[in-house]
Parts: sequence; C-alpha cells; structure tokens
Amino acid sequence: MPTRHLYLARHGAADAFGELTGIGRRQVELLGERLSALPVGAVWHSPLSRAAASAHELSRHLPDVPVAEAAELVDHVPYVPAPAETPPSWAGFFDGYDESEAASGHRLAEALVARFAKAPEKAQPDTHEVLVTHAYQIAWLVRHALDAPPSRWLGLNSANTALTVIEYRSGLPPTVVMFNDMSHLPPDLRWTGFPGGVRP
Repeated sequence: MPTRHLYLARHGAADAFGELTGIGRRQVELLGERLSALPVGAVWHSPLSRAAASAHELSRHLPDVPVAEAAELVDHVPYVPAPAETPPSWAGFFDGYDESEAASGHRLAEALVARFAKAPEKAQPDTHEVLVTHAYQIAWLVRHALDAPPSRWLGLNSANTALTVIEYRSGLPPTVVMFNDMSHLPPDLRWTGFPGGVRP
C-alpha cells in the first residue's frame, strides 16, 4: 500500500519585513541537514518570501530535488469560527473578518487539503514531500488528519522550522507521526515563533 509522507515545516525566523534573519537561516540549515537523510522527492513552499527563502535554503541539502511554489500554502486564516466555537482568548482576533474574506480563506484551506492530504494512487510508489509553510496551515492539516472540528486549528502552533510529519494511505485514516518536533535545533534556536512563556 503506497504511503504519502508529508514533512511540514514552518519557515525560519523572519524579521518584520518577512525576510529570514540570521537565526532563521541557521534553523533552516539544521532542518535541511535532518531532511537530507530522507528520500525527498519534492519541496513545496508558500508564495511568501520567508517561506520561499527557507525552501531554497533547504534545497542546498537536497540536491536535484525540485523546489516549487504552491499557492495553497500561503499564510491565511483557514477557518473563522462562529462566536460559540471561539475560545474567549481568541474572540478579538477575528474582528474585521467579513463573510466573504472568511469564505475565501476557507476555500483556500480546503484546496490545501485536496491537493496534499491524500494517499498516492495505488500504482504509485511511496512519496516524500516537504511543505514549507506557516503555522496556521500546519495546524489546519493536523486538524484535518485528526478529523477534529474545524475550529480546533486554534491553539495548534508550530515553532520556526519545527517538523510535523503526517502519513496518508488509501483506505486508512491519516497518521500524525510527529508534531512540532524541534530535536534538530539546539535549545537557543527552539520556540521562536511562539508567544513568550516558560518552555520545557
């Protein structure tokens, strides 16, 4: 039974203009070293500069692996929950999202799932793909893999260059192999992209 292995990574740490910082480049370098041992067949990235730059830095460790943009990976709110679904701490976050904007974001999120969250065709071999994207898109794919309600993408965060792995096989539910794994990063490079707080 062929398996689709998706390796999801948030881009490296970036500045206010969306450009990778020195820390971000080092994070991506270490992620690239980790992924270099895998039979990666493709690297897909968000159109935004911080993700595109991260993907191209990764490619230095993955020679001959094609790198391409995927519009579905762009940073966006995948689902605006109804007031009854919204935790109190998130309530103000969605102020200003009108119905058309929310619907557009949800269509894009569904396109992301349709393109990437599926098993290979039966006649195909296993596939191994890296998706360099953003925290909300990783949260949406994890939520989908767990068959959780749409609002459960809230509260799933990913650190810069943390690794999440999901596997897809025909006829079986997706398997979340790991989430937000930072073992390739030394302690001083972990947890960037998260709100401040005490970390294990």
